[in-house]
Amino acid sequence: MTAPDRGTVGLNGARTALAARAAVVLPNPAPLTSVLAGTDPATINTTKGRPPDQPVALWAHHPDTWTFIADVLDLDEDRAAFARRLLVDELLTVLLPLRDTHLPVWLAPATKDGWTLLFGARWAPLTPLLTPFPVLYVSSANATGHRPAATAAEAATMFPQDTPILGTADLRVPHDTTPRQATTTIRLHPNGRLDVHRNGAQDRAQDNAAAYLSHLRGLA
Repeated sequence: MTAPDRGTVGLNGARTALAARAAVVLPNPAPLTSVLAGTDPATINTTKGRPPDQPVALWAHHPDTWTFIADVLDLDEDRAAFARRLLVDELLTVLLPLRDTHLPVWLAPATKDGWTLLFGARWAPLTPLLTPFPVLYVSSANATGHRPAATAAEAATMFPQDTPILGTADLRVPHDTTPRQATTTIRLHPNGRLDVHRNGAQDRAQDNAAAYLSHLRGLA
């Protein structure tokens, strides 16, 4: 087996760190940058150098987690299914409206002003790591004021020395030189209207936001 990248941990090390409520840098498939994930949103925020109570995204990678979330969304069945496709197939970060109802406590860190922020990528190489943690929080892998890290080496330059960084040796994925960028964030309204909340990797090839949103509407 290829030796792990210098300064990184393998899958077992990342799993142990997540279980200990540490924030861990995890890679994503191209063209996405890495993320900082953990079971404790405050730890994610402080690792990034920002207030511990700042909202983060919920990583809705687990089908059971999505089932609970779908029950509190202010979306009809078809639009909820569309939201799921945006998360899982398009690898987007998505802002979704919530009904005025009792919300699960674990959704609160990803909720603000009646909206919840979700990330839903389910990259196969990470499945063995993510499955034991149905509730994970996530943010882009950058310290405040820095661009998101595209590689483990970049992450190592901006996070504290004790921050675990998952290398790619255990993932058995080919090296990819595709330019990386943080995910595009889309807002889906109860009536089905879409907005680009933040530009990113998925929409950069389009001429403008309207063209990208037209592309997404074609997937509904």
